[in-house]
Amino acid sequence: MIEHHLDYDMLQQYAAGTLAEGWSVAVATHLALCPACRSKLSVLESVGGYFIDNETADLSEVSQSWEILKAKIEAGQIDKVVPIKKRSSSDTTYPEPLKTYIDAAGGLKWRQFGRSAAQMMIPTGDETTTVRLLKIPAGQPVPEHSHRGVELTLVLDGSFSDEVSTFARGDIEMADDGLMHQPKADADRDCICLAVTEAPLRFKSRFLRLIQPLLGI
Repeated sequence: MIEHHLDYDMLQQYAAGTLAEGWSVAVATHLALCPACRSKLSVLESVGGYFIDNETADLSEVSQSWEILKAKIEAGQIDKVVPIKKRSSSDTTYPEPLKTYIDAAGGLKWRQFGRSAAQMMIPTGDETTTVRLLKIPAGQPVPEHSHRGVELTLVLDGSFSDEVSTFARGDIEMADDGLMHQPKADADRDCICLAVTEAPLRFKSRFLRLIQPLLGI
């Protein structure tokens, strides 16, 4: 069961079509895995359509209506009346739209960095973010680091644990410059994640900081 979801601001931007491509790839991939967030997105799209159809609505009324709606979503009162689409039984580790991006890049091409972890860059037309796949071997950590901006990590297979929580398939972790952590794949299998960043990581290791331009991370 997915326990760590997208925040409402990101969902709202996605529904409005104002989210940059890099973030949108991660959001859309999470939505392919998460019925609860698809349900909330349906509500946001419906509300957005209502206000577009009623352009003369008073701004204070819009703000008040949004706060009421948000409270209902958080209380679980909306999810029950919004149809949830079932995922295809053919769903794989890399659901759409991520699979299309991987195929466009020539298929999975892992490049090792550090002692054991590997990454694959996902090309997009978005110059404000970097999108990559990460593979962390079972029971192994990635180097301890913080962030120069926001990092969104979506688990696609396996799971990892860090100073915040444990994250499994479909879970989202949002990290910023206030978090120093060292994600470690759980012991039973490799962990594969989709990661989107808006700035290079800030590694604790001086050696990694020196070779960071070569790693591209």
